[in-house]
Amino acid sequence: MTNYNDQQLKEMLADKNLRRKGFEAMVGQYSEQLYWQVRRIVLVHEDADDVLQNAFLKAWNALDGFHGDSKIHTWLTRIAINEALDFMRKKKNRIMLSADDTDLGLANQLMADDYFNGDETQAQLQEAIAQLPDVQRTVFQLRYFDEMKYSEISKILGTSEGGLKASYHIAVKKISDFFHQHD
Repeated sequence: MTNYNDQQLKEMLADKNLRRKGFEAMVGQYSEQLYWQVRRIVLVHEDADDVLQNAFLKAWNALDGFHGDSKIHTWLTRIAINEALDFMRKKKNRIMLSADDTDLGLANQLMADDYFNGDETQAQLQEAIAQLPDVQRTVFQLRYFDEMKYSEISKILGTSEGGLKASYHIAVKKISDFFHQHD
């Protein structure tokens, strides 16, 4: 598969005759990275696939509104993360578990997931991350796992860099506290 640079993709997406080819190339180039960003938010493989599919559908439907002001990766990441956060909000509203059930359920669910290849410590980390508020969780994941710069996260989430730094450091403190409580 041919990889295109950002400008080539933008040109293909803007041309009605090349739009489908450009979109297919874009999906091919960014699917795996977006999958893992979404997966870290929703945790379950099947949910991540569904969310990613919905994100690409939204991107396809929003192509006429994409003017190329941002990088394609930034634009797609924003759509995918918003879709994942919406999914999690809906899921939380559907499933109202007690705090004890949530603590037990997440780690057990991860360890039972055929696609999860981590150990117990990684499951606990995911459990700690899942307990963070949506914004802190997303900032932590983009910074820690994807090693994104605050400036890029700012563009994706539409938040100031200072606010993102504060959110990240609060998230790190909460995760650290989680591990100290579970020693």
